[in-house]
Amino acid sequence: MLDNLTQRLGRVVKTLRGEARLTEDNIADALREVRLALLEADVALPVVKEFIAAVREKAVGEEVVGSLTPGQALIGVVHAELTRLMGAAHEGLNLASQPPAIVLMAGLQGAGKTTTVGKLAKLLRETQKKKVLVVSCDVYRPAAIAQLQTVAGQAGVDFFPSSVSDTPLDIARAALDWAKRHYYEVLLVDTAGRLAVDEAMMREIAELHAALKPIETLFVVDAMLGQDAVNTARAFNEALPLTGVVLTKLDGDSRGGAALSVRHVTGRPIKFAGVGEKLSGLEPFHPERMASRILGMGDVLSLIEEAQKGVDQEKAVQLAKKLKSGKDFDLSDFRDQVAQMRQMGGLTAMIDKLPAQFAKAAGQMPAGAPDKAVARIEGIINSMTPLERAHPDLIKASRKRRIAAGAGVQVQEVNRLLTQFEQTRKMMKQFSRGGIGKMMRSMKGMMPGMR
Repeated sequence: MLDNLTQRLGRVVKTLRGEARLTEDNIADALREVRLALLEADVALPVVKEFIAAVREKAVGEEVVGSLTPGQALIGVVHAELTRLMGAAHEGLNLASQPPAIVLMAGLQGAGKTTTVGKLAKLLRETQKKKVLVVSCDVYRPAAIAQLQTVAGQAGVDFFPSSVSDTPLDIARAALDWAKRHYYEVLLVDTAGRLAVDEAMMREIAELHAALKPIETLFVVDAMLGQDAVNTARAFNEALPLTGVVLTKLDGDSRGGAALSVRHVTGRPIKFAGVGEKLSGLEPFHPERMASRILGMGDVLSLIEEAQKGVDQEKAVQLAKKLKSGKDFDLSDFRDQVAQMRQMGGLTAMIDKLPAQFAKAAGQMPAGAPDKAVARIEGIINSMTPLERAHPDLIKASRKRRIAAGAGVQVQEVNRLLTQFEQTRKMMKQFSRGGIGKMMRSMKGMMPGMR
């Protein structure tokens, strides 16, 4: 995500060396690089002009203090302006209304509205313990209603049935009446999209808005549309009183200009970012954290939050007790750790949130390679017997050949896994003995930038 923008802005740090102060002259080239980076990222031209002017105004005369280099001082100003451009602070959903709180989803066809409804329903059910009902008012797209019913089942929330023979307005009113009578706390309404903004579409969604009076009207936009996303956002904002934006497919966009433009154009906060197809792939949008990711600083806070959600607390406690008692960390424990990593969105999602120097080596791998490696590890361990998982020292040549055949890999892959496991076990032993300093020193070769 935003790789090209991150790389270009990274070069800015190298353009300023040995200066004691940021001046009009010495930041001219650096700002030209920032401008090109933003335009290549498909950020709207008016947004770029205003952004560069704001950075220039705040950067000129900035003292280079302490251990900062001039490039780092400029990046500090760019970070602050990127954060301001995307909304300064995270704004969550406002559900403070008489139940059911109605959330109306709007956007073009193909933006991922239906999947986003499922993701949001799952998020509200799991994190806020809300009783959620979803309904589809899309009577035009083939199988749209059936798709939402499937997604609702996967998200573990209730679905209000509708039919293509009904009008969207009748469906919405019936769903609202049902939600009130059955004490639902949130009603999520999926609306029809079109391939382009048209009068009939805007009239229909305006009628739905007037009838439902939603507390939240979210505009769902595909981040890969670039400039078109901004034009679409402007049209929807003029037709509807939007309260927020959901950016989808942010992980698939190497430019990401929509993330930097849509807030400025609509004046509405980006509330969520959708990543991946899984229903767990909806993240609260934090402008400051996103600015850090764009500048290659990573997003460690979001990574920690994902870890807290993905980690099985009971298994973590069991592992801690096992280590404390001096019992060996075995291959079954190793497999559990790998499985929990997958629940956090996989290695690729985790790498995306790491600072640039840590993610660099992984970034050189082909797309999806880290997640394939994780799946391979699970496959190999699953091909072992319980005895072999508990006592890896038993695994000699003939057992390795059998395990490799069962997992569909070469024997070298089994050897590589056993080596990785042995390194992890040594670290775990040092950790259990309180040797955190030794453990950190042993990780020097594994983690770039560590001294």
